[in-house]
Amino acid sequence: MEKKIFEYKQGERSFIVEVGELAKQANGAVFIKFDDTAVLSATVMGKDAIIADFFPLTVVYQEKLYAAGKIPGGFLRREGRPSEHETLTSRLIDRPLRPLFADGFRNEVQVINTVMSANPDNSPAMTALIGASLALCISDIPFNGPIAGVVVGLINGEYILNPTLEQLEKSDLNLTVAGTIKAINMVEASAKQVDEKVMLGALMFAQKEITKICKWENEIIKEVGKVKKEIEYRIIEKKFKEAIYKYSQKRLIDAIIIEEKQARGDAIESIKEETRTYFEKIWKNDKLDKDEVNDKFLYLNETLEMIVADEVRRLIIEDQIRPDGRKLDEIRPLSSRIDILERVHGSSLFTRGQTQVLGTVTLGSLRENQIIDGLGIEDTKRFMLHYNFPQFSVGETGRYGSPGRREVGHGALGEKALLQVIPPESEFPYTIRIVTEVLESNGSSSQASICAGTLALMAAGVPIIAPIAGIAMGLVSDNKKHIILSDIQGLEDHFGDMDFKVAGTKEGICALQMDIKITGIDEKILKEALEEARIGRLFILEHMNATICKPREELSAYAPKVIMFTIDPDKIRDVIGAGGKVINELIATCNEVKIDIEQDGRVSVMHQDLKWALLAKEKIENIVRVAEVNKIYNGKVTRIEKFGAFVELWQGCEGLLHISKISETRVENVEDVLSLGDEISVKVIGIDDKGRVDLTRKNLFDDTPVEKNTKPQDLHRKKDKFHKDKNNRFNKEKNQNK
Repeated sequence: MEKKIFEYKQGERSFIVEVGELAKQANGAVFIKFDDTAVLSATVMGKDAIIADFFPLTVVYQEKLYAAGKIPGGFLRREGRPSEHETLTSRLIDRPLRPLFADGFRNEVQVINTVMSANPDNSPAMTALIGASLALCISDIPFNGPIAGVVVGLINGEYILNPTLEQLEKSDLNLTVAGTIKAINMVEASAKQVDEKVMLGALMFAQKEITKICKWENEIIKEVGKVKKEIEYRIIEKKFKEAIYKYSQKRLIDAIIIEEKQARGDAIESIKEETRTYFEKIWKNDKLDKDEVNDKFLYLNETLEMIVADEVRRLIIEDQIRPDGRKLDEIRPLSSRIDILERVHGSSLFTRGQTQVLGTVTLGSLRENQIIDGLGIEDTKRFMLHYNFPQFSVGETGRYGSPGRREVGHGALGEKALLQVIPPESEFPYTIRIVTEVLESNGSSSQASICAGTLALMAAGVPIIAPIAGIAMGLVSDNKKHIILSDIQGLEDHFGDMDFKVAGTKEGICALQMDIKITGIDEKILKEALEEARIGRLFILEHMNATICKPREELSAYAPKVIMFTIDPDKIRDVIGAGGKVINELIATCNEVKIDIEQDGRVSVMHQDLKWALLAKEKIENIVRVAEVNKIYNGKVTRIEKFGAFVELWQGCEGLLHISKISETRVENVEDVLSLGDEISVKVIGIDDKGRVDLTRKNLFDDTPVEKNTKPQDLHRKKDKFHKDKNNRFNKEKNQNK
């Protein structure tokens, strides 16, 4: 195929797609540019279907740091395991693609998106999403696309399409929407307490642009698209399916209406195991080989799952009966408490039905911010939420190791929500880490983590703007009728058509995430789901308010205490010292206090014991202090010479009190008036270009301003000593003259 170029104008920017030059051995490949952002999207498909009960789709989004003119950090200086951002973006692309493959598709498909040039103002993620859709659509891989995606911002009540980073900083909304030419099928958002009406408007604004992009994609597909391959779909043999239904359907239906999760699960699994045993005996009599038996088992398990799914959906749509007996809009029983763990800085336990999450908060210094190595301009973040989902939470064994995509995704959603109410660094100069441990799960654990995180933050004394609660909404539809479910549990999530997570305050939405298993949903369903979520969210917030209604005014005794102040940026070098000598001595002297100094002169001093932080602050202020002419200071005599005495005004600052300026009368020897260690009051009368300070004691107690730390009684005491010394010298000189 010869190279072909297609262009789509989006305001003043353009999407340009090149086909036919790069990655020609892939089933489908496009090189897509969004102005100066460029992504290569390529897709391949395995030749044969695998024996499995799932669709083996892999979507990869990878950022090459050369795309932003950067060299990777670390010892190897090359890209390694995917970053959290790459993992989240891979999920973002996967979620709208997956529902558009036909049921029974078992050929392995990989979609690889490589960012080769990146301008963060022209979203590499949305470029890759459109590139992935086009690569699949022009390939010979069966796919019911196209899809497209956009980002929507909100500034001064106006929706902004694919905003720049500068615009996003001012925006009340950061909304990512993907969908087909007809409907939305994926949503991801963070927002500053945006109300439901505004959010719905943003979703519809996005859908209009998505429709336009999909029409443009269809033009490309029509011109360069390949004929789709004929592949073998996994379809269960009709007679075998009927036999499974006959043997197990009635008993499975009876088991499904058991309300308690564990008992229901045990009953369903027992029936499934009996069914497997029954058919295994038949297969042995038929003398099937091992591979044939394994294949039959997969079909059997799929059919048993189908029976359960069909009955759960039928009960909800026709009888409006949920698996646990709740009403459609009923929230499961709630329970929460705080201060679960004594030594952590803040902790909580939030339980909703059979989903339970332990939340903890840890406060640290700003130097403990997370460092980010990526294409964007953000290189650190001070707020983190980490979500852990151990297998014992669902009564199962499983893999333990580094967090998987699901844990990373749920943690990122909770972080997006709670970030909207975290106080700014200037008001609360801490790095904040929340860890949510799912101890028990029956659906909506990510939203329970948001509730637990909120309670733990308030227990820790973090002055959040407002408490946040999260709820997961579900949908069951048969194309004629749809049912919206509030606070879905595991079975409803697994067999339903939508998982719509909404988190927010009393005033509005802070985070949104929607995944669906059907091709898309319309405005009517979105509006209904958002309103039901608002009602449920307010109910949960009312419960949380009864546990703790506002952030504590004091931090935990075990939390570090922070003092913030500002110094002259030109004095930073004096605080740090050559090779860090000064600041290291400060840290050692003040019991390993933590000191962070920003380039603009902002200083934060942190220690668990406030007295050490105060001492470090005093020492830093002494280092950067500058003596003021005509001001009186209390000082200590540190050195005596024939020509005068050196007086330490504060640690690190000495001035010369010349012998001629010690007294209003002539002084022959400095030692006659002053001794080492004497504390005296002196006035600054000059500072030369080298910073040397000139002092005097003449005319000391006129209307001169006094240094703020000098106590009046000290001045009077020193004044009396001065006049006493003066009288002694006068009497001595008088006797000598006689």
